[in-house]
Amino acid sequence: MTTPRLRESPALKIAAATFVVLAMVVAQRLGVFHALADAKSIARQLVDLGAWGYAAFVLSYAIFQPFGVPGTAFIVAAPLIWPWPVAFAVSMAGTMAASSLGFAFARWIARDWVSSRIPERFRRYDDALAARAFVTVFFLRLVFWMPPLLHAFFGVSKVRFWTHFWASFLGYLPPVFLVSFFGQRLFDAVTHVPLSRWAEWTAALLLVVVVGLAVRRYARPRRDGSGGADV
Repeated sequence: MTTPRLRESPALKIAAATFVVLAMVVAQRLGVFHALADAKSIARQLVDLGAWGYAAFVLSYAIFQPFGVPGTAFIVAAPLIWPWPVAFAVSMAGTMAASSLGFAFARWIARDWVSSRIPERFRRYDDALAARAFVTVFFLRLVFWMPPLLHAFFGVSKVRFWTHFWASFLGYLPPVFLVSFFGQRLFDAVTHVPLSRWAEWTAALLLVVVVGLAVRRYARPRRDGSGGADV
């Protein structure tokens, strides 16, 4: 009974918007945006902060990801800063916090504004959400991860908050675990690949693309000609 009143409350909307703006201002005044240019410095500071470093990572992830900062940047960076179990824990905490914040913003703060901006490609999942909400949320999170538009879509849908929360949690587990566990290993492997090998791979990729385009261009006139030929 109280949810519609909360959703329409101007005071609540103003308070939420004020919180986001103040968070951005405080981050700017503290030099957070300037520090982002120095990744090594950030990693060193987070490690030195100990438990406060975990909190800073999760809070930054939760605040900035729903409003456009890629969540993959946080998930990929975490195993380069901490051991993989810690990276996995803080990545899952940040991912769930960001998803919940994006969901809550769309459902209770700016539902009408967000709903008008949801792309049509997401609308085709409306029926699936109505019939199989948990499985659909799980599948979409597993495949698409955490784009802000997906947070917003779930927020304006009829999916219950806790259904969204636990289905998202299970959907995030496999990809976040894989990135956390193999992230440092993959980074080390990539950084040790010689420049000549990168040049070979790039040349091979370009060759495949050129051959594919040539085959497609050659096959198209043949199909058109055979379809329109007189008998």
